[in-house]
Amino acid sequence: MKIFVAGHNGMVGRAVSNKIDQSDKYQLITCSRSELDLSNQSDVMDFYHDKKPDIVIDAAAKVGGILANNSFPYEFIMENLKIQNNLIDGALKSDIDQFIFLGSSCIYPKFAAQPLKEEYLLTNSLEPTNEWYAIAKIAGVKACEAASKQYNKNYLSLMPTNLYGENDNFDLNSSHVLPAMIRKFHEAKLNNHAEVELWGDGSPFREFMHVNDLAEAVFFAIQNNLSDTLYNVGTGTDISIKNLALLIQKTIGHTGKIKWNDQMPNGTPKKLMDVSKLNEKGWKAHIKLEDGIRSTYDWFLSNQESLRKVIMK
Repeated sequence: MKIFVAGHNGMVGRAVSNKIDQSDKYQLITCSRSELDLSNQSDVMDFYHDKKPDIVIDAAAKVGGILANNSFPYEFIMENLKIQNNLIDGALKSDIDQFIFLGSSCIYPKFAAQPLKEEYLLTNSLEPTNEWYAIAKIAGVKACEAASKQYNKNYLSLMPTNLYGENDNFDLNSSHVLPAMIRKFHEAKLNNHAEVELWGDGSPFREFMHVNDLAEAVFFAIQNNLSDTLYNVGTGTDISIKNLALLIQKTIGHTGKIKWNDQMPNGTPKKLMDVSKLNEKGWKAHIKLEDGIRSTYDWFLSNQESLRKVIMK
């Protein structure tokens, strides 16, 4: 069977592609951005017609942290809508039976009860700092649900918690909290253990999962006939941002001070995924946070000259 991974050069796409490539059962199909413009509907349809994939995994998205979402709201909602709509609708029109849409835990309301259950979707208002990205992802989730319901397709959505790992984005202008901290503490260490300033007061709680665990979940979804169209993917445990900073600081060996800038936004006060639905199907995350941060920092040290940067236009 042939599997097309859209967005294979990103952190998630690479992890998923590597997992699929290790299996003799599947033939991996990828295509670079220069070869295929996912925002062009006719190009996507021509690609489907030419390559004839049996399964499509949508790991393509415009991503970034609070600063990037606030600075480029139109790009975040419009580019993500274009990409996912072309991939989903094109797959449906090409009679592709299985589609896996990868989203984000930001689709859930800001003040939803914890841990976050799949049923909480669209029950209240979103976190304003990333609502543009979240709205696009919600549209993708509902599109897959509608295709499954109306056309009896196996189109499902996996909603991972905050991801990190090898091939992450460490650009301080657009990265998420964990890779940003790794870079900040590393550079401060090199600068005679200078003080590190971090946004907020460190009080929010977040859940973090290594991207290789998500790749395992995607592979699990490919091989198993999951009965529903929306599943959370996470570790089921969280950590305060303050304790995350201390853990990263210790891993890197930075001995300077940490300054919390409480004039900057904290974001959602707590975000923990209820992963019981997928756990009951037989999948669980297994990479410990300490081990994942260490391996990610090792990768960072080995790849500083070629680190991926998200360029905002």
